This record gives sequence, C-alpha cells and structure tokens, in this order.
Amino acid sequence: MHATRRAPYLFLAPFLLIFALFWLWPLAQSVILSFQNTRVAPWVFDLDVNWRRLLVDRAFQNALGNTLLVLVVQVPLMLALATALAMALDSPFLRWRAFLRFAFFAPVVVSEVAYSVVFRLLFNGEFGAVNEALAAFGIDGPNWLHEAGPAKAVIVLALTWRWTGYNAIILLAGLQSIPKDLYEAARMDGAGPWRRFTRITLPLLSPVLGFCLVLSVIGTMQLFAEPWLITDRGGPGNATETLGTYLYKQGFVNLNFGYASAIAYAIAAMAALIAALNLLLTRGGERA
Repeated sequence: MHATRRAPYLFLAPFLLIFALFWLWPLAQSVILSFQNTRVAPWVFDLDVNWRRLLVDRAFQNALGNTLLVLVVQVPLMLALATALAMALDSPFLRWRAFLRFAFFAPVVVSEVAYSVVFRLLFNGEFGAVNEALAAFGIDGPNWLHEAGPAKAVIVLALTWRWTGYNAIILLAGLQSIPKDLYEAARMDGAGPWRRFTRITLPLLSPVLGFCLVLSVIGTMQLFAEPWLITDRGGPGNATETLGTYLYKQGFVNLNFGYASAIAYAIAAMAALIAALNLLLTRGGERA
C-alpha cells in the first residue's frame, strides 16, 4: 500500500487499539461469561444456566417490574413537563430567558451523589424538610424511604427533577426550528392556542419528542444511582430494586459474573427493543 494511503490508518491505529482493548475485548468476554457457570471453581461452560435462570428468578422479575414502573410513570410525566417548560422558555414575553434556561438545565450538571444525598435528607421520615412542611399543614407525612410506595415516589420525583430541564432544552431547540409563519397563518384562520398546539406544535415536534423518549428509555433501563443512593441499595425490602442495582449485586456482591453478564445483555436487548418500537411509532406518525 502506498505511504499516503497508509497514513490515515496509522493515525487511526492508536484509537483503534485502545477501542479494541477497552471496548471490544470486554464486550466479547462478557458474552462468553454469560454462557458460563461462575458459581463453581473452576468456571465451566453451561450454555443455558444463566439464561434459564432469568426466566424463573423472582428477584429479577421484581427488578424488571420496578424498572418498567419507573419507565411507564416517570418518563411520560417528565416529557410532558419538559414540553410545557420548553414552550414557556420559548415565549417572547419571558424575561431573563438565558438565566432561566441555565437554571432549569443545571440539575444535570450536579453530581448524582450530591443530589441523591439532598433528596435523602429532604425525604427523611424523622427530620426531613418535606415532612416538616406537611406537618405545618397538619398532614402526617409517611416514612418516605422506609415504605415501598413512598420510596418509589421519591425515585420518580428525583429523576423528574434531574432530567426535565435537560429534555426541555432539547425540545426548545425543536420548537425554535418550527417556522413562526405557521402560527401566524393558524391565528389568522381563528385557531386557538390548544388547536395550534395539537395541529402544529405536536406534529412538528414529534421527531424531537421521539428522540427524547428513546434517550429516556435507555437511561431508565440502566437506572442505578438513585435507587442505590437515595433508598439505600434498592430498599426497603427490594421495593426500589432496578435492573441496574440487581446486576451490580449479582456481579460485585455475589461475584456471580456469568449471571450478571446475562442480565446486562437482557437489559441491552430490552432497551434496544423498546427504543426500536418507539422509533417505528414515531416514523409511522410522521408518515400519517
């Protein structure tokens, strides 16, 4: 090969080497591990021991149910709030728009550990600010972090607080790409705010909403930090256990690396399937 033709590959070689060493090799190794029984010494190949366990493991099913609950409840709530917030930030009558956009985006910049500690303190059943505020109105607040239902609510609230502003900024960019003359024409035809929103804003914003939805689905399927840090490792009694926390426990607490690898690929497969369905529905809506 001529020297000039080899030059691009030589420049790419360091990256490709690092990519293969730290990404491709671990990926291949985890595939192999998912077909091994790592609870015996030495490890042995058992092609279906881990995958068969996924079908009957009640702890895995509990973690999957909790993850899907967050996905069904929190993601639509967050996207609805993000859409409303994006429209408010796009208003020409809003003052201090640059500051407000930064303020709503700021929670994403905050460390997961830091904001989890804050939520853990806010919802403390004994001296938390939330129960103190409820007590001022004569309401006896629950023990948020030690009851199943309230603990799940705290996780939903924490995720919504952290990611609403982030998605709102993405949706704001989509809103600003919609031609303003469409709204002027609709206004001249007598269309009210709700009609303009449903007939112009939502259809033209649907690709961006679909993008935010796919990102949210992938993030929710990997949810780990909030249930681990806020509700103390998925408590109480595994009520907030997610696929991410269960994977961690199997891999790094129980040292069952084979089963943890199978869980990881099950998460990836489910996330890819749900994301693909979302994309198909979004494209179907655009064609319609």
